Amino acid sequence: MATLPPPPAFGDPLPVTASPETVSFLARRRSASALTLSAPGPSPDQLDAILTLAARSPDHGKLAPWRFIVLDGPAKASFVDGLDAIAATRTDAAKAQAKLGKIRVPPLTIAIVSKTVAGEIPAWEQELSAGAVCAILTIAAQAMGYGANWITDWYAYDADAIRLLGLDGSEKVAGFVQIGTPTEAPLERVRPAMDKIVTRWTA
Repeated sequence: MATLPPPPAFGDPLPVTASPETVSFLARRRSASALTLSAPGPSPDQLDAILTLAARSPDHGKLAPWRFIVLDGPAKASFVDGLDAIAATRTDAAKAQAKLGKIRVPPLTIAIVSKTVAGEIPAWEQELSAGAVCAILTIAAQAMGYGANWITDWYAYDADAIRLLGLDGSEKVAGFVQIGTPTEAPLERVRPAMDKIVTRWTA
């Protein structure tokens, strides 16, 4: 069972405190291959908690320029069948159909949908917020002991696939987060050398 603390009320002070456990977790965080994710997935309570945590992502302007679509059970199987039919009409049909394993195999998929809200906040910042939602949702699922993988692939961009998912013309798929129980431990991958990606600005 997921046990979140009571949600803070608007205006409550939220002191910043050190969390060595979080630092240790992030130091070894690793996405699991979607093809290794099996049942069981999160319980309904755990799923609610994962989505609640993801919705606390940074959001300039408090616009919530994103939403979630939960895909599981027979509905998810039907969605993937629809994608399979779309893939069969593409010029790269064999390749497109092969890539459906990454969404077909895991027991749970969360689509994170980005929608820009008109106003003062630049669209780019709103899209970055949707990306942050994807990352925190992935981390929240992993913190509960599940494997997770944030993917896009062709069905995040194909017009027919987007319509099948139920998006309107102003929405985009920021990612599909696949969640389940890993059947094998993910292996560490190559990480960037920090001296290649960190500089200090000087006047």
